[in-house]
Amino acid sequence: MKLSQEAKVGLLALVALTMLFFGFNFLKGTNIFKKSRQYSVIYSNVDGLTTSNPLLLNGLTVGRVASIELLPDQGNKLRVTLDVNKNVVITQGSKALLADGGLLGGKIIRLQLNPGAPLLAEGEMLVADNEQGISGLIKEKTLPVLNNVDSLTHRLNTVVAQFDQTGVILNQTLQGANAVTGTLNAALNENRAGLKAALANVNQLSRSLDQTTRELGPILTKTGSFADSLNALQLRQTLNNANKSIDNLQKLLGNIEKGQGSLGKLTTDDSLYVNVSRTAGSVDKLLNDFRENPKKYINVSFSVFGKKDKPAPSKPGTVRVTTTTTTKVDSIPQK
Repeated sequence: MKLSQEAKVGLLALVALTMLFFGFNFLKGTNIFKKSRQYSVIYSNVDGLTTSNPLLLNGLTVGRVASIELLPDQGNKLRVTLDVNKNVVITQGSKALLADGGLLGGKIIRLQLNPGAPLLAEGEMLVADNEQGISGLIKEKTLPVLNNVDSLTHRLNTVVAQFDQTGVILNQTLQGANAVTGTLNAALNENRAGLKAALANVNQLSRSLDQTTRELGPILTKTGSFADSLNALQLRQTLNNANKSIDNLQKLLGNIEKGQGSLGKLTTDDSLYVNVSRTAGSVDKLLNDFRENPKKYINVSFSVFGKKDKPAPSKPGTVRVTTTTTTKVDSIPQK
């Protein structure tokens, strides 16, 4: 049975469309002959994730991103639908980690299972999480360095500005130094003759001082030797006198220790101290008795006309002191 040209063209077109469909899905990572289950996960930012991006489990592709849907009623979050191979057992609490695809860029989803948990029914939600990739690490490590570089650049600019000001000040200082140097040169040119004469006088004075020093050398040497001799003589005399004084002092102390002389007897014999103590006690008793009985020792008789009273009989053992006072009365002249 022969086919017409139209049938052949139609059959060829059908075969081409079928191959195109299967090739397109194959390039997208979709296996149309293998059954899969769908799960959802909600991200606040997919960071460039697109459909057909792979879903990996322990480095093996076990699915793909089926669709991405915007949720305006949930703050513009994104619902990502995942096609997962049917032979992959997903438990409750499993995570879908949004990560970098590698150095060439792109995003992937890593599936992190929660072992020991109950099975997750098809269509339910996975736990969304983000995995810090190479770009995130680069950002984390690079941003502080860039901030430091910015601050360093700012400081360098400040230092350079200060250097500019310092350069201006140095230029002014050099100009002032040049002016002072010019003034000094002019002063030296004006006073050159006077300076030469002053230097000549200084040289002559130096030669005179040198000659005088040479002449004074022997005299100073003799004076020094004479002074040394005089000092040595006086020192010997002083030492001899000191030694004599020390010897006399030692002899005196030895005599005192032996009890010789007045000081020695005073230091060794206590009879003087005993006698003085007894005398002081007797005097003290006498004074006390004198204060208590003064009439016992003193008998005073006053006689205006020189009449003497008879003395009172004295007690034995007492001392009577009689004082007679005679007052002479002169005649009073009449008016």
